[in-house]
Amino acid sequence: MTVHVQPQSQAAAQTNPLAAITVVFLAGAALLFAAGFAQATVLHDAAHDTRHAMAFPCH
Repeated sequence: MTVHVQPQSQAAAQTNPLAAITVVFLAGAALLFAAGFAQATVLHDAAHDTRHAMAFPCH
């Protein structure tokens, strides 16, 4: 039995910088949109809980 191994194509081996930039832009836009429309108390509580979860003293 003979096994033939085909090399990986160059297109699959390379990363696409445009795709990475698009993902970063969309994630940033989603974060900005969520923070812009969230109530201040919701943001404060989320940040406060995160600080406690990471063992930072805050009060």
